[in-house]
Amino acid sequence: MTYRFFTPAPARAATGLTAAVYRQLRDEFLGPVPTFQALSVVPEVQAATWALMREALLAGNASRVERELVASAVSRANRCRFCVDAHVMLLHALGEHELAEVVARGGTPPGPRHAELVGWAEASRSPRAAAWTSPYRREVTGTLLAFHFINRVVSALLDPDLLPGGLQRSPLVRSVGGRLYARSARAPLEPGGSLPLLDAGTTPPAWAGDSPVGVAYASLKDAATRGGDLLGDVARQTVTATVRWEDGREPARPTDWAVDLVRDVPGADRVGTRIALLAAFAPSAISAGDVALWRFSHPADADLVRLVAYGAITATDHVAQSLSRAHH
Repeated sequence: MTYRFFTPAPARAATGLTAAVYRQLRDEFLGPVPTFQALSVVPEVQAATWALMREALLAGNASRVERELVASAVSRANRCRFCVDAHVMLLHALGEHELAEVVARGGTPPGPRHAELVGWAEASRSPRAAAWTSPYRREVTGTLLAFHFINRVVSALLDPDLLPGGLQRSPLVRSVGGRLYARSARAPLEPGGSLPLLDAGTTPPAWAGDSPVGVAYASLKDAATRGGDLLGDVARQTVTATVRWEDGREPARPTDWAVDLVRDVPGADRVGTRIALLAAFAPSAISAGDVALWRFSHPADADLVRLVAYGAITATDHVAQSLSRAHH
């Protein structure tokens, strides 16, 4: 597994909040996976990302298979190959071998409920175009939003191959990998276990109320949005406005598209705005050249992650804003 722009400190060196997050990841998930290691340079974003994923995908009694299906389908809509492969493997771990391979091939699941879930998850990429709302439970909706954020962070900061040489694209490797994780994948978790890791005092969104999913989402939105402080007002307005009017549209040539959009942004903010826009729309198009230019003024790895998290949460919250008030 390789990181694209920097190598985070090894998990065993972690202290404080990051060490506490890694402890929960070891106890309740697959350990300190690369996504969370990449985020470890900004502990409050790392903790809130884990909290949202834990409370939405892993805790509570909503169907875990449905939630993994949503995670895979959103990851496909966002073209995050790494996340599609990881969650196909987890579907195998849950014993859903046929469903996992349908998802891996980009097909529509045979059952109507599963097919509807996949259609709903994929449509959320452009929520306004799809007049998209959430008819699903908080955990399912929270999973969808968690992966809109995680997909973008992963595509920006990690290489797309989960295993060396793309081994995870072999159905046999996927099914064997899934069996290795079967026990940890099936253990249901108590809701709320991650909340002590979060700053108190954020207002949960209407769609989730004060459920642990709502508290975790509000905390992630707050922590990741603070990355916008690295940019000036015009730059932030450019990012927010673009996310609104482009509505998840995939730019054909992301690099040229981003260069055009930042023409009116003050010079010092242009490269940062470009990275944030790419993080929102086409994160794998962020290049080593972009990052090198950004590092002239912001050499710290943490500032790169903050900027990427800001672009990612702006796109994610555009989806969240589209949620209807009607919840089951």
